[in-house]
Amino acid sequence: MSAPFRRLFSPSLSLDAFAQCACRRAPRAAPFEQARCFSSSPATFSGHSKWATIKHDKAKNDAGKSKQRALLTNDITHAVKLNGPDPNMNPRLALALTTAKKAQIPKATIEAAIARGQGLSTSGAALENVVLETMLPGSVAAVIECQTDNKLRTLADLRLMIKETGGTVSTVGYMFEKKGRIILQKKDGVGADEVLEPAIEAGAEDVQDLDDGRVVLYTDPSDTKTIGETVAKAMGMEIAESEIIYDPNEDTMVPLDDAEVAAKLGEFVDEVQEESGIQGVYLNWAKGSISDELWDELASKTAI
Repeated sequence: MSAPFRRLFSPSLSLDAFAQCACRRAPRAAPFEQARCFSSSPATFSGHSKWATIKHDKAKNDAGKSKQRALLTNDITHAVKLNGPDPNMNPRLALALTTAKKAQIPKATIEAAIARGQGLSTSGAALENVVLETMLPGSVAAVIECQTDNKLRTLADLRLMIKETGGTVSTVGYMFEKKGRIILQKKDGVGADEVLEPAIEAGAEDVQDLDDGRVVLYTDPSDTKTIGETVAKAMGMEIAESEIIYDPNEDTMVPLDDAEVAAKLGEFVDEVQEESGIQGVYLNWAKGSISDELWDELASKTAI
């Protein structure tokens, strides 16, 4: 049997003395006073800010990877268009495939790029050309060109992107001119001045130097292939790209003066280029008063 309750206390301390003990009468600190004794500085909560930073950095890295993937797959498609789908007979395609594999581009994406270069889907069905014209925020006009095996689905996806950006599907084709564009690989000592004469003789409309040392020719769309091959042979140069583009008319160019609108347009271009089969996004924007850094970033999204 357990000892009587009174035996739990020391014989020298009666119940009355226990009740009168100073430690029993000491006031208890409020919970917040107890917490405050650890530090005199206010508490800070950085979890949300830290997560926002991580999320922003991840989005930036993902965008960079998406852009790299788009560039590599476009290289494959252009190589197939120029010299066929057999890498044994197409050195440029072989190099593009090697680069894509090193960058860990999925096999299915590579196969789709090769098929697209032949005008086919991965299932072997013929691709259909789709062109969508739109007016975007800031009164910037855009022409989006793609190849797809499902026209209705592609148009629905693009229209949703346009709507979410604040743009509208609208006829803006008159602000652009359809041209053939041929880009010649860089060759030491050869620039637009050296290429000009044989290019004009072949029927080219314009010749320009690019910042990376390559030369670009503009032609009538129907003569693109013939002129490109003629000039390349005459100059002993290789064709890097040959395609039909929508070139904005100089008198319709829209200067970008609002950095927020400019950033929104950049995000739209990134999103559209993620769509499978996109051939090009052409805009009639110009630098305006936005920063050089922002303009360079935007220009790189649709650069040649």
